[in-house]
Amino acid sequence: MPQIELLHPDHSPALLTFERENRAYFAATIPDRGDDFFARFDDHLRDRLAEQESGTCYFHVVTGPEGDVLGRINLVDVADGGADLGYRIAERAAGRGLATWAVRELCRTAAADYGLTVLRAGTTLDNAASRAVLARTGFTVVGERQFSGRPGLTYRRALTP
Repeated sequence: MPQIELLHPDHSPALLTFERENRAYFAATIPDRGDDFFARFDDHLRDRLAEQESGTCYFHVVTGPEGDVLGRINLVDVADGGADLGYRIAERAAGRGLATWAVRELCRTAAADYGLTVLRAGTTLDNAASRAVLARTGFTVVGERQFSGRPGLTYRRALTP
């Protein structure tokens, strides 16, 4: 059974492996993190943990039974009862409902543990899998937006405690 865990420094090796193994897969549908992300991974992780400590973001990993990272699911720009949701699931775990499960779980956590009342999300039009996950988990389309020059949609979901 997978678990969602709040990001902590011990996740570093498994998280870097996850990012490296899935880089090309992710880049097909979302902007690539770039070489600097991998070259300075420890610095980036330290920065994310500092953001988390300040309460402006909550970063999570989806782990498998062996502690391997199967995905990331994050709440960023936390303010005024809302946050932006972002997630990515490993290629080897895609297509099995893991993203849908993780989004539903994080919606519960966002309301119950972080006191949030609304989540926002967005995805490109060509990312049918993410559009389906957002629809299945109660997000509704609220607008259009460009993501790194690619057309996309923005979504919103109200949360209840």
